Amino acid sequence: MVLIQSVSPSCVDAHRAYRLRADTSGAQELDKLPSADQQAITHVWSLFSAAPAKHRDLMLQGIITQCCFPQLSTVSREVHEQLKIDFMAALPTEISYKVLGYLDTVSLCKAAQVSRRWRDLADDDVVWHRMCEQHIDRKCTKCGFGLPLLERKRLRDWNKQKELAEARSLQQGAVVEEVEQVEEAPVASSPNMNKKRELVVLDDSRKRACLSDPGEPMAPKTGGEKERERLIRPWKSVYRDRFRVGFNWKYGRCHIKTFKGHDNGVTCLQFDDEILATGSYDAKIKIWNIETGEEIRTLSGHTMGIRTLKFVGNKLFSGSLDHTVKVWNWQTGDCISTLRGHSEGVITVDFDGKYLASGSIDKSIKIFNFDSKETFCLRGHEDWVNHVRLDAGSQTLFSASDDCTVRLWDLRNKTCIKTFEGHMGQVQQILLMPEDFEPDEEALAGDGADNVSVHSGSGRSTTPTAFANVASILGSSFGGAEASSPPADDRTSFGCAFNSDPTRQLPPRYMLTAGLDNTVKVWNVHTGKCLRTMFGHVEGIWGLVGDTLRIVTGANDSMVKVWEPKSGKCERTFTGHSGPVTCVGLTDSRMASGSEDGEVRLYSFEADAPLLEECGTPA
Repeated sequence: MVLIQSVSPSCVDAHRAYRLRADTSGAQELDKLPSADQQAITHVWSLFSAAPAKHRDLMLQGIITQCCFPQLSTVSREVHEQLKIDFMAALPTEISYKVLGYLDTVSLCKAAQVSRRWRDLADDDVVWHRMCEQHIDRKCTKCGFGLPLLERKRLRDWNKQKELAEARSLQQGAVVEEVEQVEEAPVASSPNMNKKRELVVLDDSRKRACLSDPGEPMAPKTGGEKERERLIRPWKSVYRDRFRVGFNWKYGRCHIKTFKGHDNGVTCLQFDDEILATGSYDAKIKIWNIETGEEIRTLSGHTMGIRTLKFVGNKLFSGSLDHTVKVWNWQTGDCISTLRGHSEGVITVDFDGKYLASGSIDKSIKIFNFDSKETFCLRGHEDWVNHVRLDAGSQTLFSASDDCTVRLWDLRNKTCIKTFEGHMGQVQQILLMPEDFEPDEEALAGDGADNVSVHSGSGRSTTPTAFANVASILGSSFGGAEASSPPADDRTSFGCAFNSDPTRQLPPRYMLTAGLDNTVKVWNVHTGKCLRTMFGHVEGIWGLVGDTLRIVTGANDSMVKVWEPKSGKCERTFTGHSGPVTCVGLTDSRMASGSEDGEVRLYSFEADAPLLEECGTPA
């Protein structure tokens, strides 16, 4: 039973008046009585209506005490009917929005089927904007479901529709309101681009302040109004589109496209919503059209195998075993610049707009400052540098090496401020997680924390390396005391350069690393602890990408795995390559993998894919 403790008298009176007008059966019964009886009954009703609330209670108590059981049954039946209040119609619109905001997607869609009034409320942008905020680019804390962002290609499609509609309206002499649109945010075209991205939609910022009466006839819409309504995309439509993509990701429903053209194994790839770039041991870079699957052009200039690629607008950075880094205009195929500095092959490059970092077989990291034109070298690794990742906000750099360590460098002081030890094999990849990422505490409690060695560039390890290696093997069964130790001060843990400058942004709190020991490790960068070790691959991991919703890995076992980042659970495994998977890529609705078999497989989870097929093995 639902008890309504406080409802405004005006709402109740309005509801009572509505019920009396609708009670045609009672009016018909009254008409059948003699006129004298009609007047007497009407007089009693009038006295009751005019009485104050306290007198009404006394009158009702007196009437009920004089009723027999059949009459009490009638009272009970009538009270039950009268208490069926359409609270959405009685409540103010703003409160109705608040109530609907607590519903999940399924309940909200069912609420829209109750009546026209409920449909208008449940379909309003205010409600669905909140739903989008809870689910898009994050996991909802209530239902645990997350949805991807809107891609740039879809934004461009909407822009084209807007331009065409405006042109048609101008030709017809109609005035079309200008649609306000949100600034385009970058899509994760790089396997390692993990900064939080803003939601990209065409939003009608003029929220509806009130709703028309459901019974009021709708006025015919002019041509300009129809065009404007078509241009303004409702938040429910945005949610529905993203929900379909998220549903396809969850159940592995995708369309697979294969790209073949290299004469040797594929070593690296980069892609966005339209273009795919691949590098190979055949010393060639190929640019592909994702929609058609056709090769657009081949970039030739390197004399040895390509090991790394990096997209930045219309520029493409490539690192090769010929010791050079080349900068290309991939749209024209021209080589803009060739950078030399390493004495051996270049394995990895990264660019953040100011710094260009490259790691090499010669165990060094070269930094090119495009603002000051300064070049300097970072040394400390004892073997190949396999991966570098810049963090522009904190002006730091992370590097992974064949010496089984990950190092954190301060680019201002050109020094190593932390070393992370714990992998049993060569570390191949680093993934910096967004600011809003937080691992599942319950899952961490079940996994336990590995005891690993973390120390400054010149200091000694806080835990012996041998102990770290044993703990890395034993996992959750070892070292519970380390997990319960109090956390160190975040700023102090990064050295005097950060401690003396309180305005300087700290490095990302969490990072993931993957190595040839078949594992992915989750680290708290600020405390230096390994929070979780993710097992699943049976051979070494070469590729690692991810965002707030999923992690993708590719390994020497020819498999691609999709993981849930918060819990660390493997959700799905994709097979199909006949050789080791050397590289992977990820956007909101697509995933790509390159292999030594010379093929690149592109998995499209878009809602409008031409063919959806079940793919991947659930974990």
